[in-house]
Amino acid sequence: MSRRLVFSKPFVRDYQALPDEIKAAVDKALGLLLANTRHPSLQTKKMQPAARGIFEARVTQSYRMTFQVDEANVVLRRVGTHDILKTP
Repeated sequence: MSRRLVFSKPFVRDYQALPDEIKAAVDKALGLLLANTRHPSLQTKKMQPAARGIFEARVTQSYRMTFQVDEANVVLRRVGTHDILKTP
């Protein structure tokens, strides 16, 4: 069974504020994420505390996105510079 992407309101708001070249990088990363949440170029890792079930993935050297995974969905939480990791 394949998962689908679910876009949270904070993720949409973050995405809309990004420069166009970063939006393109996010779009590419989302395709990789949907195909394989552990794709090597995403450098996916579980955020601390791990009990929250939030993951961080790399978009570019300076940009990250956060998400949660369940059986059917990849819930996208935030996207932006490293600062978003303070409030994933």
